[in-house]
Amino acid sequence: MDVEITEFLLSAQSPDAKIRNEAEDRLRKFQEQNLPGFFLSLSLEVSNDNKPMESCRFAGTMLKNSLDATTREHLLQRWLTIDISFRCQIKGLILKTLGSSISEVGHTAAQVIAKIACIEIPRKEWPELLSSLLGNMTQQDQPASLKQATLESLGYICKEISHDDFVQDEVNSVLAAVLEGMNITEQSSVRLAAATALYKALQFTHTNFENEMERNNIMKVVCETARAKEADIRKAAFQCLVFIASTYYKFLEPYMATLFELTANAIDVDEESIAFQAVEFWSCICEEEIKLQDIENRANSRFIEKCMDVLVRMLLETLLKQDEDGIWNLSVAGGRCLGLVARIVGDSIVRFVLPIAVDNLSECDWRSREAGAYALGSILEGPSAEHLSPHLLCFLYLLLDAMEDQNSHVKDTTAWTLTRTFKLLHSTATGFSKISPADLERTIWVLLESIKDSPRIAEKVCGAIYYLAHGYEGFKSRSSVLTPYLADIITSLIATAERTDTKLQSAAYETLNEVVRCSNLPEASQIITQLLSVVMTKLGQGQTTEPQILSSYDRENQALLCGVLQVIIKKLSSTDETKTSIFQAADQIMALLLKDLSTGDLHPSLKPPIFSCFGDVALVIREHFEKYFPDAMSMMHGAVDACAQINDEEMVEYGNQLKRSIFEAYSGILQGLKNSKAELMLPRAPHLLKLIEVVVKDPHRDKRVVRAAVAALGDLADSLGSHSHMKVLFKDIEFFSELLGECRQYEDEQLKETAIWTQGMIDRVCG
Repeated sequence: MDVEITEFLLSAQSPDAKIRNEAEDRLRKFQEQNLPGFFLSLSLEVSNDNKPMESCRFAGTMLKNSLDATTREHLLQRWLTIDISFRCQIKGLILKTLGSSISEVGHTAAQVIAKIACIEIPRKEWPELLSSLLGNMTQQDQPASLKQATLESLGYICKEISHDDFVQDEVNSVLAAVLEGMNITEQSSVRLAAATALYKALQFTHTNFENEMERNNIMKVVCETARAKEADIRKAAFQCLVFIASTYYKFLEPYMATLFELTANAIDVDEESIAFQAVEFWSCICEEEIKLQDIENRANSRFIEKCMDVLVRMLLETLLKQDEDGIWNLSVAGGRCLGLVARIVGDSIVRFVLPIAVDNLSECDWRSREAGAYALGSILEGPSAEHLSPHLLCFLYLLLDAMEDQNSHVKDTTAWTLTRTFKLLHSTATGFSKISPADLERTIWVLLESIKDSPRIAEKVCGAIYYLAHGYEGFKSRSSVLTPYLADIITSLIATAERTDTKLQSAAYETLNEVVRCSNLPEASQIITQLLSVVMTKLGQGQTTEPQILSSYDRENQALLCGVLQVIIKKLSSTDETKTSIFQAADQIMALLLKDLSTGDLHPSLKPPIFSCFGDVALVIREHFEKYFPDAMSMMHGAVDACAQINDEEMVEYGNQLKRSIFEAYSGILQGLKNSKAELMLPRAPHLLKLIEVVVKDPHRDKRVVRAAVAALGDLADSLGSHSHMKVLFKDIEFFSELLGECRQYEDEQLKETAIWTQGMIDRVCG
């Protein structure tokens, strides 16, 4: 087969489709009929320098892919079916291949070794592997290509296996080989492979970092490598420093002067990819110190406080290094790090950042203006609201001016900063807001003009409006401040939702929901009632299009409109005066939703919000829901049966949404009919219990689904508990005891309270 497989491997790369397909078919059959022989033949091919380069490369690729294209458990089963003598031959040949004169083949061999090692090292079945690899590094006059492939193999092995699979002596040996490979006397390719391998091996070196001498050696080598003349080697070394910062923070103090010098220099003058890693180093330091703030009796070296002045100014400089395309870059990394610093030092950061940010917002260069807006937005979470609020009006005016900037980057970042400003400084949590009625008027008009901008900017403006409205919710004396602008806000949001951008559509409707929810109902009832009419009209228009030709955008639009309808129903049903609007619209609402569900082609995404609406309507119109009851129940029973049959992992999230909406519908209907028509639900109780049992047995069950199920179970017991049939029904089932017991163990207080209430309702029935 030796000669034949060479021919097949070459033919499988032929431009002639007929020849190529025949060769691929022969190779596939060989693998299926004789896996040990297939692996051995490929290993012989790839390890033989006398074979054609093309067949060697392809043999290595096939061998790697054969080991890759399966789960680890499946790979384990396949590998262990091969006779041990074959396995030994294959391993020996692949180890030999590390020294291949073809660099790609050596690289592939390193990956294959790691795949086999992840099976055999945990089983202690390849004891000579590490000694063979380490021998490649310690023997005199070994070629650089062999050292490079060996180090790559060590790196891949460290990535593939777990901490428990190495004993400390093996970790020490790997670490010694890797640090030796990073020596400045080695060729660049070897140093890069070694630094990359060290990054993957650092997860195993906890014991080594506990030893001062070993720790000093590791840090010395990494810091020296971070000064290498080759950029890719410097980048690999900085990646090691990032990992060390996040994993070995408590050991860093003796090295911080050197590390600050290295990172500052990288941020100032090095290539962006390396500067990015230097910023990430400081972000990791911040994250560790944020964790330590919440843990008593843990050593916090307070590196950030000690170097705050210089570090903040350094980070502010990174904000000026934006990319035109706005991807994750040095500027974004710098802003994130600045925000983490703000969370550590709190009020102290304001005096450093605010003057520079304000000055930058007035600069001619768009990069400076964008950096100014980004700096302000980055530091808002950290300083106290009391400390920031005196400055709020100053930078609010500047930010509103910046929203009228000619540069899209400036407007985009400013919209983000306004969102954070309203979220963090204009909220019930802070207890106050400094936005006067006059300032609010300008703010509203700027936002409503800016929402017409590009989808990217408009989406962020939606966020700003969302938190602006949310912030007024808790101010009883100012609850009507938004009312004069409410109609214009709603009109703008609906127009924005109709733009053909799915993310923007979702953001606009989500914001519309919050504006409605936070509105002052006595003053806004007429506007919200008009909005109800608009939403009903739009839902009706959606029904005029054949379901099978609705675009994904249109389907999402219908689902989101159902969500708006729910919010409106809940808002208008909160007072007796405004409930009449729901009574008047109930026939139209139920006719539209029932019509949708009766359509066999209805897209699944539309079902959950429709079922949720059933419960909302029933809660409002109570016993008058009786006329819709048979049709609603028929639809819900069909959905319950569908839920029981969902077993596709890709449908798990949808299944959870559907179950939750059905439970919400049951709860609303049970509560709505409780006082006068509760007996309607008696024949339907088994269907509800069937769905709850489906949830209990579902390994993918979502906590929100569980909460809705438990609430519906409690509503069932509460509404129908006086009927003797229910006592028998509850005594005949056992799964709910397990469910409620589990819920009482959750940390979710709302879920625990619901479970306790539900248990009380059931005890009342059974007692």
